[in-house]
Amino acid sequence: MNETEFVAALRKLPLHAGARGLEDDCAILDLGSETLVITHDMMTEDTHFRPHADMADVAWKLLACNLSDLAAKGAEPIGVLLGHSLGSNDARFLEGLNEGLVTYGVPLLGGDTVATTGTSTYGMTAIGRATHVPVPSRKGAVVGDGVHVTGPVGRAMLGYEGDPEHLAAFNRPVPRLAEGRALAPLANAMMDISDGLLLDCWRMGWVSGVTLALDSALLPVADPARLADCVRWGDDYELLFTAPADSILPAPAIRIGEVRARSGAPLLLDETPLGDPARLGYRHG
Repeated sequence: MNETEFVAALRKLPLHAGARGLEDDCAILDLGSETLVITHDMMTEDTHFRPHADMADVAWKLLACNLSDLAAKGAEPIGVLLGHSLGSNDARFLEGLNEGLVTYGVPLLGGDTVATTGTSTYGMTAIGRATHVPVPSRKGAVVGDGVHVTGPVGRAMLGYEGDPEHLAAFNRPVPRLAEGRALAPLANAMMDISDGLLLDCWRMGWVSGVTLALDSALLPVADPARLADCVRWGDDYELLFTAPADSILPAPAIRIGEVRARSGAPLLLDETPLGDPARLGYRHG
């Protein structure tokens, strides 16, 4: 199975209402007066990092991508659980994990360790507290909304390729936690950009039952000469959101298009329908 087929099969299993039909990056659980936001992300060698990567960077990125999911829900982190494969410079991994936890004020809650002779894989579960309800989802985009992104895309791609100016964007991305909390009361739909701007726009349009119409001249990219690559590569962890057209945004963001009634494809780029998600970004399998 590829990723899409596997998730479709998971939807046939018993699901909690807080799973949101597995159409979002987080589960939402109401507990008394609090709403918890829970997410889980994994990283594996050769797919998410090179075999000889600095394990401190791997640990930082594992934490950051989980916190980025919380950011897209406007959540305040409570703590994380770690799943760790022993053997790949564990001491250096712990150094990077400690740096990230201290930087973002997030405590470790526990987890599990395993020894493996295969490919190293690391997992993390992040738990947050919603700062605004209803908690934003991918599927809330409303016709007439503006489509916005909190920063440029393509920096991680350039960093992966060795551009010294953008190495940190690939190795140590910054989750937009403050921006997410500020935007949560305003955003009709919100998610983080992990698999490419175009693919994540397609996903938002699809699940919302609308069309996101983007203007390529407005897209903030790290290298305008490689716009097509920048909007497909992923690993950017900026926030993608829609908000009413007349909104005064409480956080820096760039408007890149508008939400229209669904007419065919869930994504338009310069009025050209983009209907095949396999060509728009990164998907596992």
